[in-house]
Amino acid sequence: MLGEKQIREILEQALRASPADETELVLEARDSALTRFANNTIHQNVAEVNTEVAVRVVVGRRIGSAITNRLSAEDLRRAVEEAVALARLQPENAEFPGLPEPQPIPPAAAFDEAAAGATPEWRARAVGAVCRLAEGHGLNAAGALSTGLYEVAVANSKGVFAYHAGTEAHFTTVVMGEEGSGYAHRAAWRLEDLDVEALGRSAIDKALRIRNPRPIPPGVYPVVLEPYAVEDILSWLGYAGAGALAVQEGRSWMNDRIGRPVMSPLVTIWDDGRDPRGLPLPFDFEGVPRQRVVIVERGVPQGPVYDTITAAREGRPSTGHALPRARPQTASLGPLPLHLFMAPGEATLEEMIQQVDRGLYITRFWYTRLVHPRDCVLTGMTRDGVFWIEGGEIAYPVRNLRFTQGYVPALAGVRAVGRERWRLSEGFGCVVAPALLLEAFTFTGVTEF
Repeated sequence: MLGEKQIREILEQALRASPADETELVLEARDSALTRFANNTIHQNVAEVNTEVAVRVVVGRRIGSAITNRLSAEDLRRAVEEAVALARLQPENAEFPGLPEPQPIPPAAAFDEAAAGATPEWRARAVGAVCRLAEGHGLNAAGALSTGLYEVAVANSKGVFAYHAGTEAHFTTVVMGEEGSGYAHRAAWRLEDLDVEALGRSAIDKALRIRNPRPIPPGVYPVVLEPYAVEDILSWLGYAGAGALAVQEGRSWMNDRIGRPVMSPLVTIWDDGRDPRGLPLPFDFEGVPRQRVVIVERGVPQGPVYDTITAAREGRPSTGHALPRARPQTASLGPLPLHLFMAPGEATLEEMIQQVDRGLYITRFWYTRLVHPRDCVLTGMTRDGVFWIEGGEIAYPVRNLRFTQGYVPALAGVRAVGRERWRLSEGFGCVVAPALLLEAFTFTGVTEF
């Protein structure tokens, strides 16, 4: 770790040397390691240490950016000069309100010494237990276990300085049998919250139960969705319409719906970058403190999240949801919610299944792609365990199905919400999701696997 003191010195020295009217520096440092396995054998151990500084400068109303992973004063000076040279080639941005002013940022707990100190031997023992269990059942386990620590800091020429250090651990496995597969995933910032062996057992159990899957015709069915499938719904709702830029451009599922009941009253969704039940980061990539933003309350859309420029268009403050503006892959996306939560309900998975006379139990969705943003319509496939429900009980496994379904109308038909929530990070940011029982979900075809 570089530490807060050293990072502050590095960034403030670069700010003092900048000739731009305004300058912003975003430092991201990562020390991460990963153990990857397949065919019940560990085949790769990798470790990476890297630090990048993203530079954004303002010359008049022209904005330029550059990125470097060299931290010397001379290298940062060159990066700033490159950003200034690029800014002078850009058209003026009449909407740009200027970089944000400093605000108090209360710290958020997200650092665990055990996660920061996790060794290759620890990861190997955890992964090895899963591989031995899978092999004992005649199955093949594959996946990855990663651990590491990170630092994020934002400084600008108006006096902003924000710093956060955290840890992360992620485990994902797919366990394959001859006729199907099981899946498990979790994310955590405390190592003790990641029970790798229990997750492996759950994937193995699913792979054993999926033997001899039967085909069923496409159609509209009630569905019980595990949190893995719900994570996909919440991630796409966030990515495809819960940011202010999408609303302002008229391409959000929220347009003309804010303040109107369009989902079940059982649905409440919010974003909170400070909640330790997620993967906290207490400020955004402009150094603005993250606010808890309710996106849907009891089925009624409340509004999107904002960064500085989208907030200025409406004369309101930023909610602290800016993405890295100097990075090409995120510069045009606008603000996004990266710490999504859905309110839990009272039902267990077993109780949801008991409420279904004829329907489907879905483990997760896979290869989902946006078809139309208006209803957040997605197309994709099921994967890693689909089961037919008959008379309130799991009857038999079925083959995977393709679907095309609007996630907004699907959430209008929520009949029950799970009491347990899982912390997941397979989509956009971190999602804390419960299971759901939906009245109707549209399946358009049967896959060959």
